[in-house]
Amino acid sequence: MKKHYLIIAALILLLNGCSKITKENYDKIENGMPYEELVKLLGEPEGCAETLGISNCEWKNKDARIMITFIGNKATIKIAEGFK
Repeated sequence: MKKHYLIIAALILLLNGCSKITKENYDKIENGMPYEELVKLLGEPEGCAETLGISNCEWKNKDARIMITFIGNKATIKIAEGFK
């Protein structure tokens, strides 16, 4: 029984530690990066809103979030909140 608790605890720690929403990954984002490349770097966004060919996408975890504006499928503006 104790072994099961240890396995569950290890899985929880592993899943919580796998977030791609990090300061290091944020620093890798460059203007002009295509959407697909950012999905490889950060994973799928929580959501995107599109108006007149401009998309605003958001990636987040429990502590931080990254918001990126795309024009013509290229990153143009990046904003981060919650990084220490």
